[in-house]
Amino acid sequence: MVRATLREVAERAGVSLKTVTNVMHGRSNVRESTRARVQAAIDDLGYHPNLSARNLALGRAGTIALVVPQLDMPYFASLAMHVLDAADRRGWFVLIVQTRGDVAAERRILSGAFPQRLDGVIFDPLHVTADEIRDRPDPTPLVLIGERPHRGVAEHVGIDNAAASRTAVDHLAETGRTRLAMIGATFGDPGNDRGAAFLDRVAARGLTTAPDWMRPVAANTGEQGASAMAALLDGLGAGDPPDALFCATDWLALGAIRELTTRGIRVPDDVAVVGFDDIPYGRVSTPTLTTIASARDEIARAAVESLERQQTEPGEIREITAGFQLVIRESTVRDITTKEI
Repeated sequence: MVRATLREVAERAGVSLKTVTNVMHGRSNVRESTRARVQAAIDDLGYHPNLSARNLALGRAGTIALVVPQLDMPYFASLAMHVLDAADRRGWFVLIVQTRGDVAAERRILSGAFPQRLDGVIFDPLHVTADEIRDRPDPTPLVLIGERPHRGVAEHVGIDNAAASRTAVDHLAETGRTRLAMIGATFGDPGNDRGAAFLDRVAARGLTTAPDWMRPVAANTGEQGASAMAALLDGLGAGDPPDALFCATDWLALGAIRELTTRGIRVPDDVAVVGFDDIPYGRVSTPTLTTIASARDEIARAAVESLERQQTEPGEIREITAGFQLVIRESTVRDITTKEI
């Protein structure tokens, strides 16, 4: 089958090549009647743009990379879907790479060790330092995602983690909880840290916590959540247990809920639990999981736009903040219809 050309579309619609291009890029400087005529010609001829030729004309490779720690995590699978959508709208294919959190693999990413030329890299690093990112030898446009923004060394897209932690604490306090614990607490970036913001908000609201109630984990798994919950409960002695728990991810929260349930501790009657990420499993767990939901579509769109901007208008390094919302479910409020705020 012979492929229709851009010129044939222009001839069928009775317009110039430039007008067809403007319509295909969604530009506003085209009359609606002309746009409809061009679109009809595209549909009649079954025209599909030759992306290889287009990228060659633009001096682009036509491919970007998304680099994440683990593809089998629901958060990253969902994020990848949104990156694919955002990249497709710009004529980019996406090479997806997982590092499994290995520092050597992350350093290879920074060195530009890809099998092909790329137009940009979206990267969620766990271990490489700010100095390593700043001094990377590869000039390919780079945008970071995730919780480690390494401010000032590369563009970064993420949510306001501190504000999200404060939102979780406020919700728990408003449901009458006074003794709060956290699983997955980390203390890295003081300006955007979930653990530090959690402690600050607990103190500001006159609530109670304890050092032994701030439990770090070795990995983002349900098993680690259950183990941290068990260690916290085993270490209580005769003291009053916490009546609320904030977990740094939904996986940790689901593991913690299993441990609580196994010990006969009721959720949310005895302990209310809030997670982070809004993974699909939390919507059908027993109880369903209250969580902080980050705007993954917004993160993906902003990251792809950052790469596009860096190609055409390189300038100052930006910190780009995406949105989030608290999704209230049964793990904090019994017998509630899911409420999103």
